[in-house]
Amino acid sequence: MLELTRRSWLALTAVPLGSVPLGGVQAQTLPQPGAPQTRSGPPVHSTAQAPSVLPGQGALPIFVLNSLDGSVSVIDPQSWNEVRRIPTGKEPHHLYLTPDEKSLIVANAASDSLTFIDPRTAVVQRTLRDILDPYHLRFSPDMKWFVTAANQLDHVDLYRWDGANPTLVRRIPTSKTPSHLWIDSRSTTVYVTMQDSDELVAIDLGAQAIKWRVKTGAMPADVYGLPGDKHLLVALTGSDAVEVFDVSAPVAMKMGHIRTAAGAHAFRALGDGRHVLVSNRVHNSVSVIDVQTLQVVRQFAVPSGPDCMEVSRDGKTLYVTSRWAARLSVVDLTAGRLVRQVRVGRSPHGVWTLDHAAR
Repeated sequence: MLELTRRSWLALTAVPLGSVPLGGVQAQTLPQPGAPQTRSGPPVHSTAQAPSVLPGQGALPIFVLNSLDGSVSVIDPQSWNEVRRIPTGKEPHHLYLTPDEKSLIVANAASDSLTFIDPRTAVVQRTLRDILDPYHLRFSPDMKWFVTAANQLDHVDLYRWDGANPTLVRRIPTSKTPSHLWIDSRSTTVYVTMQDSDELVAIDLGAQAIKWRVKTGAMPADVYGLPGDKHLLVALTGSDAVEVFDVSAPVAMKMGHIRTAAGAHAFRALGDGRHVLVSNRVHNSVSVIDVQTLQVVRQFAVPSGPDCMEVSRDGKTLYVTSRWAARLSVVDLTAGRLVRQVRVGRSPHGVWTLDHAAR
């Protein structure tokens, strides 16, 4: 079997747009968006006539990380133009808001750096260096810990956060290819998926040590904690399902799985307290999971390797990075239909806006 690592996925994203169909999946409950783009399909917006700064007032920008270009695309949600392209370090994959909400941190995995950007004006504030391989990142709910996953160096770094800068407390060796992080609501435990050794690992923040590790299905990616801290969802990019773990006992127990579609990858809460979205990168779709019944209640098509997601504050619009097509895909959540795409850089990964629904 072909081993798909993060580098493998990046290589696949270099395929020219014209060789990758924009459709290719039949939605479960809704019609599929068109195949390759035509005049009758959703509009594709470019930078051709884009202004150099965000126009008007009150238009909070949408940020898209271009992992192969080492840049951030800044999207105006009114004109749907890319109004700015911000250079960062190499391989920006994920991003996170600081606890004071004054800075958006972009983690540049291959440059060992963090870029701090004003989330309202899209102005670069500073660059922090010597943060080794920050592929994924997260603050603890109590805002005291800043945690990064070193995807290529096989460790997790625990930093103390003083309100402005991180200070390394402990570097914890892990299994192969730590991928995504989740921290429980009490700020006691970090859960980390191991992408290439098929494991879920728990790290005790107080002891700064590994508590347990359990096996997962193929190529675990994102991890999402359900309310109450008893259950975790783990997306299996090497499969077609989401696994459910009970983490309330001293060692996690696998409770079952939820079949979504091929390439289950990233989670995003819908914002209603009841549903969570999961992107299916191979199947070109997004599934909606009811967190009370743990069943898929809806599925709709999103083209070209849907990856990270963001939901507008009113809960009506979904922003999805289409990894293989250098596009930000915009979905009407009421209709479950692709309504437009915006050209961005190569291999778009993380997406975020301050004007978002509850997480």
